[in-house]
Amino acid sequence: MTVVRALARPLLSVLFVVQGANQVRNPEPLVPKAQPVTDRLVPLVKRVAPPQVGDRIPDTTANLVRLNGAAQVLGGLALASGKGRRVGAAVLAASLVPTTLAGHSFWLEKDKQVKQTQRVQFMKNLGLLGGLLLAVVDTEGQPGLAWRASHGAQAAKRETKRGAKLAKRETKQLAKTARREAKLAAQTARAELPFI
Repeated sequence: MTVVRALARPLLSVLFVVQGANQVRNPEPLVPKAQPVTDRLVPLVKRVAPPQVGDRIPDTTANLVRLNGAAQVLGGLALASGKGRRVGAAVLAASLVPTTLAGHSFWLEKDKQVKQTQRVQFMKNLGLLGGLLLAVVDTEGQPGLAWRASHGAQAAKRETKRGAKLAKRETKQLAKTARREAKLAAQTARAELPFI
């Protein structure tokens, strides 16, 4: 791991760990802003998700805020520690979308100053989302799973082709050797037979 990664991951995740812990401990101040988003999002998720998942989604907005906070704490710790960093970054990115929509919907504000502040916060969250997406795809210079799979398949195809050529060449060589030995055996047999 490079020094930049060692510094960047905790710096990127600290906000999520702290804010997530606050959401878990005290969700009530966030409930009024989260309510419109959860009222739309929960029925959609329950309709789309399998029953095993849909039935486990909390019904109260306070519990949904707590769940989002817990996801942010776990994702932040995973990203900061490097253990499950890509999954942690993906969890943080997924939790940031509803958080941003609920907390910084500047388009609904009437007051010009509040609207400007919320717009800045919205754009800050977009920047965080961009950083998280980069963390999701960061393979630390190692080939990713998709690259390895495609190149592994190409290498296997190449090796199979090379093996087939080698087998064909050896088969020809064996056939040639067998014909030569058969011819030699026939000549030896004729030489040993008495002339009639």
